[in-house]
Amino acid sequence: MAASKSLVIVALCSWLCSRSFAFEANSSEGLSRIGLKKRTLDFDSVNAAGISRAGDHFHLRKKGNTRRNPMDPEADIIYLKNYLDTQYYGEIGIGTPPQKFTVIFDTGSSNLWVPSSKCLFSINCYFHSRYRARLSSTYTKIGIPCKIHYGSASISGVFSQDNVKIGDVVVGDQEFVEARKEGFLAFLAAQFDGILGLGFRDIAVGGTTPVWYNMVQQGHVTQQIFSVWFNRDPTSNLGGEIVFGGLDCRHFRGEHSYFPVTRQGYWQIDVGDILVAGYSTGLCDDGCEAVLDTGTSFLAGPTKVIAQINHAIGAVGIVSFECQTVVSNYGNQIWEFLISGLRPETVCVDIGLCLYNGSQHFSTQMDRTFYNGTEKGSSVNETALCAFCEMIAFWIQMQLKQQKTKDRVFKYINELCEKLPNPMGKSFVDCDNIENMPHVSFIIGNKSFPLSPQQYILKVGEDCSSICVSGFVPLDVPEGPLWILGDMFMGAYHTVFDFGNLKIGFAKAA
Repeated sequence: MAASKSLVIVALCSWLCSRSFAFEANSSEGLSRIGLKKRTLDFDSVNAAGISRAGDHFHLRKKGNTRRNPMDPEADIIYLKNYLDTQYYGEIGIGTPPQKFTVIFDTGSSNLWVPSSKCLFSINCYFHSRYRARLSSTYTKIGIPCKIHYGSASISGVFSQDNVKIGDVVVGDQEFVEARKEGFLAFLAAQFDGILGLGFRDIAVGGTTPVWYNMVQQGHVTQQIFSVWFNRDPTSNLGGEIVFGGLDCRHFRGEHSYFPVTRQGYWQIDVGDILVAGYSTGLCDDGCEAVLDTGTSFLAGPTKVIAQINHAIGAVGIVSFECQTVVSNYGNQIWEFLISGLRPETVCVDIGLCLYNGSQHFSTQMDRTFYNGTEKGSSVNETALCAFCEMIAFWIQMQLKQQKTKDRVFKYINELCEKLPNPMGKSFVDCDNIENMPHVSFIIGNKSFPLSPQQYILKVGEDCSSICVSGFVPLDVPEGPLWILGDMFMGAYHTVFDFGNLKIGFAKAA
């Protein structure tokens, strides 16, 4: 990496207050904390900390360190280290005696993997700590091969079994993956060695039991919850913490609002509307789903909404000539169909840009077109025109609901075509204009969770050399509309993952 890798680690001990998930002082259990590291941000560093995709969503990773708090013996607290506000990572041990690794505590996946000493032909492995089975007296060979995909990257290796130390807790006989091959460059720039998944067993590769499940089953926690605090203060050396078995009252204000998990696999909940400066973006009128993912740095969502948000905050994206072509050639037809009462989803079929495929029309998701090319039986251009037509019809419909004139509507649509979010990339904003940017609010269970521009903009560098990056990135999945609420959201809202009651709680972070 172009930037220096030297990081300063500061671990703090904290007292925890007694709330609904209280800690008993007479317990022998403790807190495991993983401290987040901070460093001076620069443009090269942000580029190096690129986005990868795990399953259906983006990932930017973070790291950590461990410490016990004798004042709060019921929970395991992991202090996290922070790399560039994009990677939070913490330290664990594997084997007897423990071999140390830095890992992402990732609610968006469910497997534990670290590099293996037998990773000989992947340059990535030589830049990270590697597990040596022969040095552990508790190692058990499994040897079943596996491969875990992270979208633009993957790791492959074999399953093994050993003890895993998280803070002062030792999880016995934990299955994990010794990675023998890592996707080139994808993990080379990462500040972490591996990933510890905190998702549900349903998405665990190989049907293995995740670490968190074993922590619960082996009696290491009395409350079946874990909580996450990400410190977004750029002047602080402490990056945050993850608490297994409880929560730390220093890091939130007020009470948590809880919402049921709608699908076990990812930590997924229902989301209502998305508001920009109090105005609806329209896509989630009938409801959307959102995944709370500690392994994702940014806020990922459907392109048609991300485009509206980035336009509202002045983010610079890319000029789409396909989008402009549809507006120029078909804009008036789309307008006439919509004001006559035709639904946006049927307009593009009626004007011939989209085809029926059974009960569905030909293209309904941007990820089949703008990002991934073409569908069978169609050219890239035909599929792209269909997808852009659908987006334009949606945007016009939203403007009509606000009773905008035709001239104003098409001025707005053309501006969107000129500033579409960069696919798999970053959109930049004027750092001097942050104070004037609107709040963006997620409506969850009829409760508003607003984000200020200071919370959704990543500032890199200082003074005249600084650049600012929009936290909103495009993601379209076939089963959408789906949002990924990553570290930027959880930096604003302290998050409780209630495994016992299958719900997620949010309170303002402190």
